[in-house]
Amino acid sequence: MADDAGLETQLCSEQFGSGEARGCRAAADGSLQWEVGGWRWWGLSRAFTVKPEGRDAGEVGAPGAPSPPLSGLQAVFLPQGFPDSVSPDYLPYQLWDSVQAFASSLSGSLATQAVLLGIGVGNAKATVSAATATWLVKDSTGMLGRIVFAWWKGSKLDCNAKQWRLFADILNDVAMFLEIMAPVYPICFTMTVSTSNLAKCIVSVAGGATRAALTVHQARRNNMADVSAKDSSQETLVNLAGLLVSLLILPLVSGCPGFSLGCFFFLTALHIYANYRAVRALVMETLNEGRLRLVLKHYLQRGEVLDPTAANRMEPLWTGFWPAPSLSLGVPLHRLVSSVFELQQLVEGHQESYLLCWDQSRNQVQVVLNQKAGPKTILRAATHGLMLGALQGDGPLPAELEELRNRVRAGPKKESWVVVKETHEVLDMLFPKFLKGLQDAGWKTEKHQLEVDEWRATWLLSPEKKVL
Repeated sequence: MADDAGLETQLCSEQFGSGEARGCRAAADGSLQWEVGGWRWWGLSRAFTVKPEGRDAGEVGAPGAPSPPLSGLQAVFLPQGFPDSVSPDYLPYQLWDSVQAFASSLSGSLATQAVLLGIGVGNAKATVSAATATWLVKDSTGMLGRIVFAWWKGSKLDCNAKQWRLFADILNDVAMFLEIMAPVYPICFTMTVSTSNLAKCIVSVAGGATRAALTVHQARRNNMADVSAKDSSQETLVNLAGLLVSLLILPLVSGCPGFSLGCFFFLTALHIYANYRAVRALVMETLNEGRLRLVLKHYLQRGEVLDPTAANRMEPLWTGFWPAPSLSLGVPLHRLVSSVFELQQLVEGHQESYLLCWDQSRNQVQVVLNQKAGPKTILRAATHGLMLGALQGDGPLPAELEELRNRVRAGPKKESWVVVKETHEVLDMLFPKFLKGLQDAGWKTEKHQLEVDEWRATWLLSPEKKVL
């Protein structure tokens, strides 16, 4: 009975990451008997024994539990510590991302076949020099495009990573369509494949940069390298599967251009749908202009702060990468003032570390940031600018803003700097509540993804500034 009681008494337990804990009991011979919890997935729960030190080595039980069949694959393709080491949206995003990568791999095989056909592979009249010249023109065009696009939009990709990620994959489909159609018009072949390669190089920059931004979001234990490496392993596996399927498909479609084009359109539709689902699954917890606009509008109308899941679900994905220039943060001071009087008007009423200029006719807000402006000051400035835009709308507003909007509309048109001064007073009451609501809802307010230029300024005519 004593021995039976010893087996039933759990001495200790252990678990790997967030996995199921396994207990350890004392066996009758004094050895430790560990429960293999992971095998419960397969209905094979059992125990293994570790003999006490000094026993015959031939009788010593296995010092570790045999892994479940999927644990090896998890170690190869998922970050260490999954799922606790990554964001909650990691798995749905990666699943849909794998689907789109598979469809893109098959489409790419069809496009590559078309390009090789157009260059002259299999054509006795084609020359090596002509094919080489076409290839060099195609590659050089893409290289120049890569440099220009990185200069033009590189600093903006972080702010709207989801939108640019979707844009990159759609542009990749357009590029592959051009490659498939290139052999149909041989006289324009070089120009067509060069345009296609230019688009693919833009895809490479936008896709790679936004993937890095998403890796920062997904990594939760300073494990960006691990998350990135495992994403590469997943993509390699998917591309390998796509390669094997392509070897089966290409002989079937090579003699039938219509069927090949039909397959391409089907795969393109699947690719775009999977990309949309992947990007829509992401839940970014930092505020960019689009998400801040949605959250602030909901707060002003209903007095509630949307949580990241709800706001990301409502965030537009198709137009976000070409935002209207209604809010500009970090503009140079010399752009807004040209005299001491204008500077005095701009500074009056500003007690924060920013100056705000509002053009009512174009509903455009420009913000000059002080050298000491921190993330919360920038967030307040952006909130201030978007709140001014709400004054020209027709939706419900809090009592303080509703009263201000009525005064602005009823009386003679006030100068913009007067309205800005009055909204400062309203914002002093609203912003602390709004900021606390953001933090309580799960938003990370210590950083942001607002598009901010590098200009900073100091001014002597302002009262004592508050630095957030």
